[in-house]
Amino acid sequence: MAINRRLQTDHDFEEVLEKQIRIRVFQDNQIVDSSSLVVRFDDSIVVTQAGVSDIAYHQRKKCEFFELRKR
Repeated sequence: MAINRRLQTDHDFEEVLEKQIRIRVFQDNQIVDSSSLVVRFDDSIVVTQAGVSDIAYHQRKKCEFFELRKR
């Protein structure tokens, strides 16, 4: 079972980017990205990568981001 921690601040995103921790992304109460790494982020967009050619762009205001950690 995974422990979910909400990512809200730039510091939160910097931490998962540096430590290469996988995240889960929700939009409109649905999972749109289930296990990806943060590649880069800014005030409006978070870029995630799940595989070699699987890159996604998520708007920070429209999505919720959660860190995935195993117990």
